[in-house]
Amino acid sequence: MSFLIGLLAGTFGGLVGLGGGVIMIPLMAGLLKIGQHKAHGTSLIALVFTGTMGAVTYALQGNIDVLASLLLASTAVFTARFGANFAHSLPEWKLEKAFGIFLVLITVLLLLKPLLPQPQAVDTALGLTWGKILVLLLTGVFTGFLSGMMGVGGGTIMVPAMVLLAGFTQYTAQGSSLLAMIPAGGVGAYTHWRLGNVHKGTLIGLVPGILIGTFTGGSLAHFIAEDHLRMIFAAVLVWTSIRYLKTPLPNKQKEKEIKNKKQR
Repeated sequence: MSFLIGLLAGTFGGLVGLGGGVIMIPLMAGLLKIGQHKAHGTSLIALVFTGTMGAVTYALQGNIDVLASLLLASTAVFTARFGANFAHSLPEWKLEKAFGIFLVLITVLLLLKPLLPQPQAVDTALGLTWGKILVLLLTGVFTGFLSGMMGVGGGTIMVPAMVLLAGFTQYTAQGSSLLAMIPAGGVGAYTHWRLGNVHKGTLIGLVPGILIGTFTGGSLAHFIAEDHLRMIFAAVLVWTSIRYLKTPLPNKQKEKEIKNKKQR
């Protein structure tokens, strides 16, 4: 089952250009009955592997700015640890609601993607001004924390910031963000591992599944209309986010568990 979850998450992520974490986490929590904390930690470890493969692919095509990646990672590696610890400190129901809000944000960014302006690209870190360097550092701060907390790669936030605020092309931004998230995601994943928020047995099937799925989805994306894919994926995210936002408060949750036990 974990292999199928990874395959599905990787395929959908590759089709619409999103990390598989937003699909993996709900599926692990819903189908495998893994707790929300462990779902986030397990997802982040799997995404480090896919991020590494993706970064290598972009590097071979010359679509990575190493200096920009270093700037992003230099702050993200610190905040990723705080994000993982913050997630661990939250009660299960609060983390679920926070993940629901995060899915709403992802949906909005996904729908707005075709409307975003495309600035003139610099395509090289040598052309960065101090202002753009500051943008990269601050982007790393925010996305590192978000990655550690939500168990995702952070590229959904990092790429638009690099394109709109620092003037990178889409491809260079994607490649550079993947490279930056290897150390940042690794720190967050290690923190989750130490905190016991990783379901180790699930990784055996999850990692190869998402690697194959990401390649498959990226290949199929050229043959399917992007607008249709975006709308379908947005609908899935909205439905999933509603389920998370409807997470009952502790008292109601206990009442629900008692009611379920009585019905058995």
